[in-house]
Amino acid sequence: MKLDRKEILKSLETISVAGEGKNMVESGAVQNVMTFGDEVVVDLVLQTPALHIKKRAEVDVMKAIHEHVEQKAKVKVNIKIESTSKKPEIKGKAIPGISNIIAVASGKGGVGKSTVTANLAVTLSKMGFKVGILDADIYGPSIPMMFDVEASRPLSVNVDGKSKMKPVENYGVKILSIGFFTQPNQAVIWRGPMASKALNQMIFDAAWGELDFLLVDLPPGTGDIHLSIMQSLPVTGSVIVSTPQNVALADAKKGVAMFRQESINVPVLGIIENMAYFTPEELPENKYYIFGREGAKNLAKDIEAPFLGEIPLVQSLRESGDIGRPAAMQESTPLEEAFEEITRGMVQETVNRNQSLPPTEAIKITTMAGCSAVNKK
Repeated sequence: MKLDRKEILKSLETISVAGEGKNMVESGAVQNVMTFGDEVVVDLVLQTPALHIKKRAEVDVMKAIHEHVEQKAKVKVNIKIESTSKKPEIKGKAIPGISNIIAVASGKGGVGKSTVTANLAVTLSKMGFKVGILDADIYGPSIPMMFDVEASRPLSVNVDGKSKMKPVENYGVKILSIGFFTQPNQAVIWRGPMASKALNQMIFDAAWGELDFLLVDLPPGTGDIHLSIMQSLPVTGSVIVSTPQNVALADAKKGVAMFRQESINVPVLGIIENMAYFTPEELPENKYYIFGREGAKNLAKDIEAPFLGEIPLVQSLRESGDIGRPAAMQESTPLEEAFEEITRGMVQETVNRNQSLPPTEAIKITTMAGCSAVNKK
């Protein structure tokens, strides 16, 4: 049994917080709704610490879901008290309508970062979230192929009197990539400023609409494109993808160090271990640790970052990417379960981050000498 997030939100529109005229959704009291099979987690923000108000809100939410959606649903309600004082201002050019911007990065190329991004996106969409992908891998865009939209082109739409790019959409995910504007056999030979300008156009000249998550598929390494993204956007958090081998882990550490640089200060939401082990189809119970064992898991422990989970080295994962249908879309498979667990962890870490930390600020680049020369606005 899988619960529908839209049905849950509709059920919550039938109730209101005591003392407020609007329903829970309209008033903004409902901050987040997550569904995982027959489980649903509802995050509420209330303006009063009164115990009876909190208890009534919790009971009303559970009752509404059980009556209007599913009687046997397992409902958990998290309540946060927020004063009516002015919220901290987000500095930087936030995109209206986008709630969370998640940078997916890897220190080393070839570890499956884009594959992970694609599957995180479709899993979020299956959970009921509104999702977009900004393919920021300017020199090696692969997201269009993974979503079977290589031949598509963004259309021009009018938004408030301005011409905007409408992202290409497939499998419930909105996508913009430099790959839409180049030929398959055409190499992108641009210097840093040209690449940064192209990225800014895809960010700010696009009609993204309302999104719960915008995933930014970053190129490998820690270079100019990364700084340009964090200069342009207040990134909510980052996810690091690595294989278990020492060569990849060494570069993954550099990626973590970049995000944790004092002048950048983007929270690391977690580490994902890709190609964790190989299981042949004819021996489904066997695990062969080709690239080493639990390397990324140990890295997460060493740097005190959450470990979001591991993804096996499976032939169908590669095949699904090649034909443009992400593996997480296949029902009741080990890959679907792995990506659902990882995505669930990422969402929870995002919720934790938003509850405990102030909004991330965009950064101001004063010189290109390195991260030490990057200052906050």
